[in-house]
Amino acid sequence: MPLSALLAAAPSPEPGGSLDEAAKQAGNAAGWVEENWSTWLNTSLRIVLIAAVAVVLRHAVRRALTKFIERMNRSAQAVEGTALGGLLVNAERRRQRSEAIGSVLRSVSSFLILGTAALMILGAFQINLAPLLASAGVAGVALGFGARNLVTDFLSGVFMILEDQYGVGDTIDAGVASGEVVEVGLRVTKLRGENGAIWYVRNGEVKRIGNLSQGWSTAGVDVQVRPTEDLERIRTVITEAAQAMAKEDPWAERLWGPVEILGLDTVLLDSMTVRVSAKTMPGQAVGVERELRWRIKTALDEAGISMVAGVPDEAPADDPTAGMAAPSAYASATSPQSLAATPIPPPNVSK
Repeated sequence: MPLSALLAAAPSPEPGGSLDEAAKQAGNAAGWVEENWSTWLNTSLRIVLIAAVAVVLRHAVRRALTKFIERMNRSAQAVEGTALGGLLVNAERRRQRSEAIGSVLRSVSSFLILGTAALMILGAFQINLAPLLASAGVAGVALGFGARNLVTDFLSGVFMILEDQYGVGDTIDAGVASGEVVEVGLRVTKLRGENGAIWYVRNGEVKRIGNLSQGWSTAGVDVQVRPTEDLERIRTVITEAAQAMAKEDPWAERLWGPVEILGLDTVLLDSMTVRVSAKTMPGQAVGVERELRWRIKTALDEAGISMVAGVPDEAPADDPTAGMAAPSAYASATSPQSLAATPIPPPNVSK
């Protein structure tokens, strides 16, 4: 059979069938979209609302924290430079402490707000959060074990700053190092030692803190005089010198109480020690001690009262002041028994 006859005998496709099928599929798609349109719109609006509330709330909280920190700094600057300002921490210490606290609070608030918003958005997508939270918990535990030193330093720094254990300008003894606090961070505290070295101390390594700049300090001076001097006269001279010092600037502000004569601390054959003490402003004990020694020494010299030092181990016999510094040592060195026991070197006879 020829090809033309076969083509003529084959059934022709019905154009109406394909159009009907396409129309049916389009109708089904439109119906599915119409059925889920409300769900999509509701989910989209919920996500947009959650994101908008999270952004606005984060901005409002951070701005409120920033204003609170600025208000703290302004109050500190208003007090700085007055008589009350000497009793409080300095401006740099307050500034660093407030900035550190503000940074921690802003970071914590941002993490909580954005983290909660992210979880709510995932819940809006009908995502099961249980496996995600379990994985995050396992990862957090692993990270905590791997970086436990870092976490310890960070948490220790946060509590040190919140409790105001020390600040910039304080002189502290941290156990591992001591000196003046230069900078307080959330992980590391910088100290300047006596020789000028900068010590970087991890906050997690600090087990105890001895702050020498908080509360008040005590200045103590030991006055050694001859045992033959009149104690009441010594008391009168020291009291007058201390009272004159307390009336002058800047010692009137640095002394927080009257200079007290505690009495005799030690009594020896060659000297006696009178203990003098005074309560001072934090961190000013060393300066007060030096000035107090200076004034007491000057007042005793004017009154004709000689101060003595400790008995030296050896006093040269040809020193005319040896008898004044240590009479017993000078007497024992020049006694006949001592001279008899001293070997005499043979004369140098030249050939």
